[in-house]
Amino acid sequence: MLFRSNPNLMRQLIDQMRKKDEPVAAFLATTPAEGKVVLVAGISKELVERGVSAGDWVKKIAPIVGGGGGGKPDLAQAGGKHPEKLAEALSEAANYIGGKLGN
Repeated sequence: MLFRSNPNLMRQLIDQMRKKDEPVAAFLATTPAEGKVVLVAGISKELVERGVSAGDWVKKIAPIVGGGGGGKPDLAQAGGKHPEKLAEALSEAANYIGGKLGN
């Protein structure tokens, strides 16, 4: 899903998802300004316990949009400067987590 938002709202959305269900793996992206990309990844405690890391997830995907970032195992954020590559980044994010979860 692609929408214009800010990182704080994106983190709040992930927190709400994690409160409602488990397991949860969410990867959100936005272009808050021209030439900017923000990525936020979040996973539930259950997935962290299985060895999945939101920090690793965002670190793997951020270079696609010309950026970098990181964070904690359950929540991570990255920035980038190539919004034209956002579709590719989201596709790779889905592939990455699918591989980690055995899908």
